[in-house]
Amino acid sequence: MNPQSTPSSRVCPTCGSKIGENATRCQVCGRNLTTTETKSAKPLQGSRLPAVHLSLPVAIGVIVLLLALGGVVIYSILNGTGRVIQPTTTPTPSASPTITATPLPSETPSPMPSFTPLPPVEYAVKSGDNCSIIAAVYKVSINSIIVLNNLPADCSSLYIGQKLLVPQPTPTASPLPSATMSEADATEQACDKVSYTVSENDTISGIANAYRVAIDSIKIFNGLTSDTVYKGQSLDIPLCERLPTAGPTPTPTAPPPYGATNLLLPADGTSFTIQNETVTLQWASIGELRQNETYMVTVMDVTDGTSRKLVDYSTDTKYIVPVTFRPAGNTPHVIRWSITVARQTGTTKDGNPIFETAGSTSYERVFTWWGGTPESTPVPAPAQ
Repeated sequence: MNPQSTPSSRVCPTCGSKIGENATRCQVCGRNLTTTETKSAKPLQGSRLPAVHLSLPVAIGVIVLLLALGGVVIYSILNGTGRVIQPTTTPTPSASPTITATPLPSETPSPMPSFTPLPPVEYAVKSGDNCSIIAAVYKVSINSIIVLNNLPADCSSLYIGQKLLVPQPTPTASPLPSATMSEADATEQACDKVSYTVSENDTISGIANAYRVAIDSIKIFNGLTSDTVYKGQSLDIPLCERLPTAGPTPTPTAPPPYGATNLLLPADGTSFTIQNETVTLQWASIGELRQNETYMVTVMDVTDGTSRKLVDYSTDTKYIVPVTFRPAGNTPHVIRWSITVARQTGTTKDGNPIFETAGSTSYERVFTWWGGTPESTPVPAPAQ
């Protein structure tokens, strides 16, 4: 049995609809077809890319490879511009051996130097000498001379030419001259003051009236340039400048006393004979003396006692002892002298100035003064 043949068909070149092989017109788009067009018309097909099929592991590997290539490219670009900083390798410190410090031996403190007593001085006894005179000249005690020379307690066995050992006293540093304040500073320091705190309604004139002190005095003592004061301000009221209720203007307060004067010449223990007509005393200045101040010189004959005493005044730093004060006779006398600053406080009815001490008295010095040529005395024979 032969199968029946299926009538062939073709496609409309315009709309692609199937039409009969012998049809002359497309029923869909209405195009007239010729025999040639109907036979040669073929369906149109567009060009396509080749399809690539990859498995999942291969695809992941390709992505990782692309990322690595991109990183290499970016690094190369940045390295060329200098923006890439090469990592610095930090060396690992190696363990160093531990050093044990050996303690140094402790230093032994050096002993402080101690005072070494001076050796005694050998002294030859002269005419008229006794233990009290020798002790006064060397400024030591009589007992120290008696003990060192094994003398009797009354020290009555001395003879001319006898050799005595006299101990030397411990040296004492001379006091340094003290600085003298200016007259203004001394007056201000000596002035009695009271502190006052300004209240709300206070004025400088009211405060001055309450304390009977001049306004200018309050301003000067407190460094004020105007009369304005404020609450809580502290003021020093100079009571030493109080105005009197009646009578004359009060006398300014005297400056504080001076320190001790430093003596210079003659050296302690100097001996003067008849050939020395004058004895000149010299001392260091304590500063500029004020108009009513002077140095008071005190000279005393120790051998004759306190009855022979000379007190005189000098504005200079030296004084010549009058020859009339020189002791008479052939016995050496111990003379002691000192200096004190004095201030004149008034005058007597006879017009003589009245002085009072205005400071500390200097330390005392001594010298021996011979009134005549010493006579030789025979040396007593030692007792049998």
